Amino acid sequence: MDFSFKEFIGENIKYELLTLIWLLWFWEFYLDRRQTNLMTELLHIPQDIKDLITPEVYSKARLYALDRSNFSRIRTVFSTIVTTGVILFFAFHYFWNWAVEISVACGISADNEILISSVCMLLMNVVSLVVDTPFSVYNTFWLEEKHGFNKQTVPFFIKDQIKKFIITQIILAPLICGVVWIVQIGGDYFFLYLWIFTGIVVLFMLILYPEIIAPLFDKYSPLPEGELRTKIEELASSLGFPLYKLYIVEGSKRSSHSNAYLYGFYKHKRIVLYDTLVKEYYKPDANDVDKQKGCENDEVVAVLAHELGHWKFNHSFKFLVISQADILLKFVLSAKLLHYQPMYTAFGFSDSQPILIGLIIVTTYILIPLNTLMGFLTNITSRAFEFQADNFAKILGHSIPLKSALVKLHKDNLGFPIYDKLYSGWHHSHPPLLERLDALNDKKSD
Repeated sequence: MDFSFKEFIGENIKYELLTLIWLLWFWEFYLDRRQTNLMTELLHIPQDIKDLITPEVYSKARLYALDRSNFSRIRTVFSTIVTTGVILFFAFHYFWNWAVEISVACGISADNEILISSVCMLLMNVVSLVVDTPFSVYNTFWLEEKHGFNKQTVPFFIKDQIKKFIITQIILAPLICGVVWIVQIGGDYFFLYLWIFTGIVVLFMLILYPEIIAPLFDKYSPLPEGELRTKIEELASSLGFPLYKLYIVEGSKRSSHSNAYLYGFYKHKRIVLYDTLVKEYYKPDANDVDKQKGCENDEVVAVLAHELGHWKFNHSFKFLVISQADILLKFVLSAKLLHYQPMYTAFGFSDSQPILIGLIIVTTYILIPLNTLMGFLTNITSRAFEFQADNFAKILGHSIPLKSALVKLHKDNLGFPIYDKLYSGWHHSHPPLLERLDALNDKKSD
């Protein structure tokens, strides 16, 4: 496969990447302006959706969407400028040199690339945390607070961020060491061994995260006996879903946004409901403008019928296969470029080729076109899966409560109901509300 892939990317890698990064930013900016202009023009609720939400909710959703759009635009510009600086001023070279110096000071040999790589990743993550924290604080304590979603106190937020950082580093450190070691000993086929290794790690994390990590951040309790639990168990039993445990999570301490999901392998499936999803368990506080949030029991069951549609059609497994194929392709291309000196030179490395840095450059920067294409195709696939899951719930007879639940969740989360088609097609992994309602109303799908 030495079909001149190296020649294809050229030797002026730095400026080619910067051109690509800014072209992508302009494209995103163009799409964002289309949606922003649409929201700005639709000052009053359109006639055709007055039966779905009230003018008051529409106005709140519109202002929330505009604020989020403005915040996202600023954050994206900042991120693009930082990325430009990282490439222009050889930031990876400095991080690597600092990691070597720190490692040597701690008694680690300067030739121990495995441990130095772990130190380098830690340094980059510390800087990333420092840079991202102001945006997280603004998003949580101004934007989300302003629109009535934030439930976090400052101590809770600080503790949360510290826990996230520590747990991430505990997981990343051995992972980085394993990746570098495999590349060092893997020879010409290291990409295959690396792919197998990451596949094992992904499966391990799918087990570890919901059982060990998630409970460190939120309280998970068995759903109490009652009408809702009975209906859910009956639905699961009727479909042959091997329900092992049924939880309700206290997400209201973090945010009033709602969610529900399934997880688990083989005969040990779990269902998790956020307390903000269930009207019976939602506990509004003094900051809540709307005290009537949450879904009725039949609406919650309809939402779970949709989620069980994902299980019935193996959507999670299909996404896992797609993601693993994507990872394998990236590793194959990384193998072709990992020792391409002009790539390292463009990032400030004139006499060394650190494996970690090479993998980051290839998978994050060189493969921007592939990453962008895969993101778009994944969104298309995800939207198709959502329609399929909605139709599954419809066939089971949950069409009316599902439509009601979708409208309520949209209202509770202040989702703006109208989108520019180009913007939505590029960004959304879930179909917009009106498209889902139209599909549920379509008699042809019965």
